[in-house]
Amino acid sequence: MREDAAHGGGAEAGGAAAEGGVDHEFLSLERELTLLLRRARASSGEMARQVHPELEPAAYGLLAFLDESGPRRATDLAAFIGVGKATMSRQLRSLEQLGLVAREPDPADGRAWLVRLTDGGRSRFRTVRVARRARYVRQLAGWDRGEVAELARLLHKLNIGAES
Repeated sequence: MREDAAHGGGAEAGGAAAEGGVDHEFLSLERELTLLLRRARASSGEMARQVHPELEPAAYGLLAFLDESGPRRATDLAAFIGVGKATMSRQLRSLEQLGLVAREPDPADGRAWLVRLTDGGRSRFRTVRVARRARYVRQLAGWDRGEVAELARLLHKLNIGAES
């Protein structure tokens, strides 16, 4: 089988649907995204366990957000992850019990609390993140920097489109 046919190159010019109404480019996209998401879920679980054996995979993204953005209110975290206050409260309690995050009063509003990574949580998270980036470098060793930048640009475009 030709590579372009195997990866959806058989559609008519301009992206029109191929014979029988099947849009091969989008079928190929769906197949590749499904594989990527399956691998990402497995990787997320593995990375979470490396941060702490009892860390839920979904909480890894929360740690990443806190590492990148600094202390945040629980409502901001819930909005970022896309969960309700009760779910976020439960996740934060778990992260506190694991020693990965701590709450502190918000200096801008004495009634509110900010959630931040503990020193230990930051150290554990960053160790795993560095290892993950090294894995990306190994996996993409045959790519030039322009291809990596293009992949990042296209994924960003896809993610922005998914938010609207």
